[in-house]
Amino acid sequence: MPSDTYTPSAPAATGYRALLRNHEFAGLYASFTLVVAGSTLSGFALGTLVDHQTRSPFLTAVSMYGATFATVIGALTLMSIADGSRPRRTLVALQCVSLVGVAAQAIPGLPLAARFGLLLVLGFFQSLANGTRMGLLAEVVPPSAYALARSLMNVTSGGMAILGYAIGALLLRYLSPQEVFVTAAALNGLALAVVATTVRERSIRLTRRPGPRQTWRTNAALFSHAGQRALLLNLWVPNGLIVGCEALFISYAPDHAGALLAAGSAGMLLGDLTVGRLFTADQRRRYAFALRLLLAAPYLLFAVHPSLPVVMAAVFVASAGFAATLPLQEQLLALTPDPVRGQVQGVESAGRMTWQGIGAAIAGGIAQYVTPGIAVALLAAVSVALTVFSRPLVVRARPVDVETAQ
Repeated sequence: MPSDTYTPSAPAATGYRALLRNHEFAGLYASFTLVVAGSTLSGFALGTLVDHQTRSPFLTAVSMYGATFATVIGALTLMSIADGSRPRRTLVALQCVSLVGVAAQAIPGLPLAARFGLLLVLGFFQSLANGTRMGLLAEVVPPSAYALARSLMNVTSGGMAILGYAIGALLLRYLSPQEVFVTAAALNGLALAVVATTVRERSIRLTRRPGPRQTWRTNAALFSHAGQRALLLNLWVPNGLIVGCEALFISYAPDHAGALLAAGSAGMLLGDLTVGRLFTADQRRRYAFALRLLLAAPYLLFAVHPSLPVVMAAVFVASAGFAATLPLQEQLLALTPDPVRGQVQGVESAGRMTWQGIGAAIAGGIAQYVTPGIAVALLAAVSVALTVFSRPLVVRARPVDVETAQ
């Protein structure tokens, strides 16, 4: 039976505590945590605001994940700046833009069109920030600790999402959405201060000037092989469709959406913790396909509209399958030459985020014509089918041709 990913090297002989003793990683990690917390609060506040104003499942779903649509623009135009000579300065500047964008959402009476415009601007700059952050991450930790570092960041992302949705639901009982946006902006400001004071400047070894031409060349090399395309497909599309399922939680169960979102975040946290910290690299490789199936299959239950405890359990179990990204990301990193790894990691992240937005839009559009439960089940079925049919192609991925990318 062909394996889903490459044969990995020996697992890192380190742990989360050892990683956090690395001053620069601790700074990247803390700033990432604060950014995720702020994004969760602002997304939940905006989704609630749009739902109250429009009662549209489509607009509510898009408002929660709309920023992801613009990440593909960053991936196609300027993602090569992630491998520039001054990544710390780049990351600080990009987080300044994000701070301004989140703060602007707090303006009272801002038209919905302007709010969606801000989402697109934020998505563009956030995609560049993610690529720069992942490029720095690959610099500050050894390759053998990369999966562990990504696991810790994913676990924290799930934990912050749990807290963010729970705290967001609580805050919105007493505060207006605009006041929640102010809280989110404060978290982004703190993230900016942390990364500016803890991460040092370094070169990521790019010899050519970053720009659209350099970005296009590297992207062309990345997508030149069917195996690479299948690898990215598995990182992007199944996850995006399941995020689309999550985007319908407010429409599916308005009074319990926060609990469903928190259950999903808890499952993702458990999956990343187990797969990243307890599994060996070989185990991650062997269980990657099963995890991708687990991500979608439980959502098929939504078609019969089961009781709330059953739904919460299904969401919790399914979300553990998000950990399938870890072995796929390990494979992608192993196939990426050092000079372009920031851009390639940024493209992977941008594509994954873009498909979250696409998944939310597809889910919202389907839910305009069928019940939210049926829409969720349909997306889950498509995710399972894509995972099964693309599996044989993943093993054909080969290293990015850096000469083509230069």
